[in-house]
Amino acid sequence: MMTTVHSPILFGSDAAICRVGDGLVARTLPRPEWTHEAHLAACLYLLCSRPDIDVDRDIAGIISRYNESVGGTNDDTQGYHETITRVYVHGVRLHLNQHAARTGLADSVNALLLSAIGKRDWPLSFYSRETLFSVAARREFVAPDLAPLPPLW
Repeated sequence: MMTTVHSPILFGSDAAICRVGDGLVARTLPRPEWTHEAHLAACLYLLCSRPDIDVDRDIAGIISRYNESVGGTNDDTQGYHETITRVYVHGVRLHLNQHAARTGLADSVNALLLSAIGKRDWPLSFYSRETLFSVAARREFVAPDLAPLPPLW
């Protein structure tokens, strides 16, 4: 099976990442800017810079409300995806644990985007397509069916 290789769009500054993260939370980020890279940048930003937000508790609502605010829907085929989100939150934490000495949001986000974790198909290292793209996985977290997620510590 062949996958399309995407070169990530990197961030030029910490301010650009703050703009994405704050724009997600405030629901002011223009929809075309809500890319794969923006998802990961916003997650890292929330984990590192927004102690007022409990990412584990709040991320589903933040993303779902954002989707709705830009005209999207969250249903069985589109919008918020619980399992993919949880897998990437885990991946961003793993990245942060492995690269704690990095300084600056942009340096950290760009390193994440260039790593295996930052790839669009990283969750498929742990899930079959059938499981990952099921309605059940979209609606609630489904455990990996191919390999366990890497431990955080």
